[in-house]
Amino acid sequence: MAGVAEAAAAPGTAGDGRQDGGRGEPKTLWGSSDPRPPAAGPGQPAPQQRTETLGFYESDRGRKKKRSLSDLSLLRFISAELTRGYFLEHNEAKYTERRERVYTCMRIPKELEKLMFFGIFLCLDAFLYVFTLLPLRVFLAMFRFITLPCYGLRDRRLLQPAQVCDILKGVILVICYFMMHYVDYSMMYHLIRGQSVIKLYIIYNMLEVADRLISSFGQDILDALYWTATEPKERKRAHIGVIPHFFMAVLYVFLHAILIMVQATTLNVAFNSHNKSLLTIMMSNNFVEIKGSVFKKFEKNNLFQMSNSDIKERFTNYVLLLIVCLRNMEQFSWNPDHLWVLFPDVCMVVASEIAVDIVKHAFITKFNDITADVYSEYRASLAFDLVSSRQKNAYTDYSDSVSRRMGFIPLPLAVLLIRVVTSSIKVQGVLAYVCVVLFYCGLISLKVLNSIVLLGKSCQYVKEAKMEEKLFNPVLTATPGKTAGKQQSTFKSTQGISTDENGSTSVTNQPVHQMENTPSLLVTSNSDQFLTTPDGEEKDISQDSSELKHRSAKKDLLEIDRFTICGNRID
Repeated sequence: MAGVAEAAAAPGTAGDGRQDGGRGEPKTLWGSSDPRPPAAGPGQPAPQQRTETLGFYESDRGRKKKRSLSDLSLLRFISAELTRGYFLEHNEAKYTERRERVYTCMRIPKELEKLMFFGIFLCLDAFLYVFTLLPLRVFLAMFRFITLPCYGLRDRRLLQPAQVCDILKGVILVICYFMMHYVDYSMMYHLIRGQSVIKLYIIYNMLEVADRLISSFGQDILDALYWTATEPKERKRAHIGVIPHFFMAVLYVFLHAILIMVQATTLNVAFNSHNKSLLTIMMSNNFVEIKGSVFKKFEKNNLFQMSNSDIKERFTNYVLLLIVCLRNMEQFSWNPDHLWVLFPDVCMVVASEIAVDIVKHAFITKFNDITADVYSEYRASLAFDLVSSRQKNAYTDYSDSVSRRMGFIPLPLAVLLIRVVTSSIKVQGVLAYVCVVLFYCGLISLKVLNSIVLLGKSCQYVKEAKMEEKLFNPVLTATPGKTAGKQQSTFKSTQGISTDENGSTSVTNQPVHQMENTPSLLVTSNSDQFLTTPDGEEKDISQDSSELKHRSAKKDLLEIDRFTICGNRID
């Protein structure tokens, strides 16, 4: 009777503790089919819950848990390992970012080569300017200076500032050309060829470092000469005079030309070596550059400087290869068959340079989370220099702008190329001079065609980057709705910022963090003129700040040249 009573009290329970009513419902931890814990009655303590650890439940102290052998079998473990699954969408953002990085690395070669292609033609345009338009501009400036008494002195200047700079460039070019005749190229070649391979490798690395250092200082010397010669005379004299600056510029161009000649001679020795070991070592030096660049923190400004340096280095290498080919063809009496002997080595040097640049930029952008679209911004910044140099209020010549931006100074390289060409090619007879004139006309045609195409492409890039407003609007202007008192207070807050007559800004005696006060001077929307209350002024400043934040990257890129030390990050 007791068993029947127990069965009646628990109708869904079997005597052996198996499952209820044969329906296959498992028991819960509390001894019933209800998954919720039983509620405690009045005056009774709450039932103790058993915590779950790694799929098992802690058993009571007074009860021993029985485990079957199937729960601990090796087959079950192997089956779990073979059928275990996971879901990548649980961390979608991470894997999406990794995929974008792969796509960025795949886009880097195309975007980088587009920038390189545009930059090389910019350097070619500045380089051809020295041979084609500069002699004509010097001739026109001298003609104006000679015929000036016939027309009378209409203004206080004898010559325009651009004409003075052209004459100085032409005189420096001629003087350095005649000075290069005292440097014996053949003696230098045999002197370098007699050195060991390791010594030549060290010399070549030293020459690369010296070229970068002397380029940074040389452009300052030339700029100082141009400004000293064209500075208004009514100002107080704060310089040592035009003549000392002129001799400094001549000395710089001459020394830099000799340095490039030693580089070309070392490369020529590497080409003519029998086992090509020196050429291989010099090419491996490019891959060492990857180690020194990839594993460093780079910002957009630093990457812009590196891109400009790579453009300048690649164009300079092309000119050095041209000099090497000219010298070798002269030694073999201009035999066309020897050109095909040099062709594989030339292609190997060019291919290694391109491969190193692609690998270097791909990993720099990967490690620093920089998108491939940044190269379009760099190209737009270079195009802006070309377009702005064609404006009426331009403050510099385009060749000088390229020199500052990329560190490429065409005068020493032009002096060396003229020296090599005149010593390698002998002009004799009337027909030879006719060929020289035709060749010069072809160079002028190439320069004009290249300038037209570059100017059209530059206008297109500037419009795509929405930078055309910077060509016509001044950099710092006050908004029309601001009162005079507000303008004065704004200028007091930016006392360290000065503006020259051409609209370019300069910072004097101010820390870098105080540049944050300048957005109040930027041009804003027309709705600002209706904000007259103090709250409205605060809104105006906040709107200006947000506008500067969106445009700060492009604005800062226009102020970065090859030798600027960049410490601030552009977000």
